[in-house]
Amino acid sequence: MPRRTLAFALLAAICVAGATATGAIAVLGAKHDRKAASKAVAAERPKANQILVSKQPFAVLRTVDQAHQSTYGRVAVAPLVDGKPGAPALVGPACERVGFRAGKGLCLEVLGTQMGVDFLDARMQTVRQLTLPGIPSRARVSPDGRWGGVTAFIVGHAYTTPGQFSTAATILDMQTGKVVGNLEKDFKVYDGGKLVDAVDRNYWGLTFAADGDTFYATLETSGKTWLIKGSIKARRAETIHANVECPALSPDGTRIGYKKAMSHDPTVWRFHVLDLATGKETALSETRSVDDQIEWLDDSHLVYGDKANTWVVNADGTGSPQMWLRNTDSPTVQGGSGAST
Repeated sequence: MPRRTLAFALLAAICVAGATATGAIAVLGAKHDRKAASKAVAAERPKANQILVSKQPFAVLRTVDQAHQSTYGRVAVAPLVDGKPGAPALVGPACERVGFRAGKGLCLEVLGTQMGVDFLDARMQTVRQLTLPGIPSRARVSPDGRWGGVTAFIVGHAYTTPGQFSTAATILDMQTGKVVGNLEKDFKVYDGGKLVDAVDRNYWGLTFAADGDTFYATLETSGKTWLIKGSIKARRAETIHANVECPALSPDGTRIGYKKAMSHDPTVWRFHVLDLATGKETALSETRSVDDQIEWLDDSHLVYGDKANTWVVNADGTGSPQMWLRNTDSPTVQGGSGAST
């Protein structure tokens, strides 16, 4: 997720301008959609509640069915049996990204050039709200539900050239709904013992360990990306491996699923798994360039969204990608053998 080109930024600007220009026309349609969405969620709420209280594994996802625009982006839950999802049930608000663990969730919304953060409880009800700068990109919750991690695209940093933008990764306290720290502003990151303080540094893609303190994320500076490992308590991190984007820690804490840039202009990614002990990289069977923060289904499989459907792959690189759940993205796995944040 390095800084994008002028063309991409112009496209975003056009989209925002277009949305503003047609805002008055959209009001009546929006009211109708909200009413239809509320009716659909209410109809499926009993089924969703059964999934949420069943103490069985389930997945939390966004619905992205183009045939049902009124519920597009709404949070849904799907029961899991032996790692396979059942039919999803609508349950929550509309989000651009969603994350959920240990009875606490995050729903990120676009509010113009700002990011709305809804803190969700175990029933997917909004209990707190926060507004941060930028456009939503990633959301994760720690295994114990204590910490949240969000990433946003930020336009207008002083070091960027016109049309480019940077990223900001922020750790949140899921209990209070307050900001714990911004990686760029509030944490010290070291590379080989040297403080990384370049003005062009960017951070994104937080993921958390089960110890309640350790986190991993991506650092980008001078056109290169690094996996960093840090401590929330110490507010310190260090680089540990090159060319890692959007990391996701495995349930057993031994591996990182991630995107690796295979080429640039434009960037082409391939999902890999990194063994943290040996440094061995394993390319996964998905050969398409997919821009997502992958999620662990269990210690042997990972799931990811391609903006239209959710897919599953083997963690050892064997086999081929399989359709996991149609018309969904931003998957998060809860229960069972565990999953990354």
